[in-house]
Amino acid sequence: MKYPDRPPNRPRPARPPSSHTQQRKAKPSQQGNAWLSHHFYVLFSSLGHLVRTPLPTLMTATVIGIALALPTGLYLLLENAQHISSEWGGAAQISLFLKKDIGLNEAQVHLLADQLHQRPDIYSVQMITPTQALTEYHELSGFKEALDVLDTLKYNPLPFMLVIQPATSDTIAMKTLLNSLKQLPEVDKAQSDMLWLERLFTMVKIVRRGVLILASLLSLAVLLVIGNTIRLTIYNRRDEIEIYKLVGATDAFIRRPFLYTGFWYGLSGGLVAWLLVKISFWLLQGPVKKLSALYYSQFELMTLDVLSGSALLSSGALLGLVGAWLAVGQHLKKIQPR
Repeated sequence: MKYPDRPPNRPRPARPPSSHTQQRKAKPSQQGNAWLSHHFYVLFSSLGHLVRTPLPTLMTATVIGIALALPTGLYLLLENAQHISSEWGGAAQISLFLKKDIGLNEAQVHLLADQLHQRPDIYSVQMITPTQALTEYHELSGFKEALDVLDTLKYNPLPFMLVIQPATSDTIAMKTLLNSLKQLPEVDKAQSDMLWLERLFTMVKIVRRGVLILASLLSLAVLLVIGNTIRLTIYNRRDEIEIYKLVGATDAFIRRPFLYTGFWYGLSGGLVAWLLVKISFWLLQGPVKKLSALYYSQFELMTLDVLSGSALLSSGALLGLVGAWLAVGQHLKKIQPR
């Protein structure tokens, strides 16, 4: 039998990729989506576990919040003190009390002020007449009756005074300028307010160092609290962890819910600390305003802003993660399937 000739070889049309190939190409992205979905699931399921036990969660969060609120409040008080001292330090002045017995008049004092203002180490010079000084003292000293007697006697014991603002706040330069001004023949007494400012700055540095030490110790306490809480949680879920290990779950898979639990503990402790600091400074706001008014100051107490509040919450969450990581890494290895 004769078979017909076969048609010449022709290129076959390209076949569409099979569903198996499509699944194989989509597998990495699906794995990434599954990994991300599991993280979100564990994040909110761990929050659900804490919400279902409100009293123990609140007690743990309160302990963490108090430990975080103490250094935060001290740090804010230190910042307020440093803000006040920086304003005073920036306005450090030298007061020159001119001799009264040499009979200086206002024109001569003006001439002396102009000469001093020409010096490169002096920023500004302000002249205060005896009348201005007596009026200011009359308003601020509280000795109104005694000063009224002086007014009736038509006698003003106060001399001319020059208030000098140095060009720099450097301590050595200030002392050099002060010694130079003391040598002027018109000057009876020259005094500077830098000595007590130096003491204040030194005290602020000591307190800042103490706050850092206290913050370190309390951060360690937060790590211990969270670590102990996570340890108890691990022991309560020991059977569940053994089953996970029997079916081949990785340590990262088992560790994940405990890490997120520590994260929520730290974040809730940060929220409690934020509330405690806010309430404390709100209670201090009124007395501070009254004290500022007595000193004719416009100072307002600084409290937590958005940046510092975010730093507080982030610190709490980070301490929670670190504490949970240390606790899980130490106790998870001890649990093995029987």
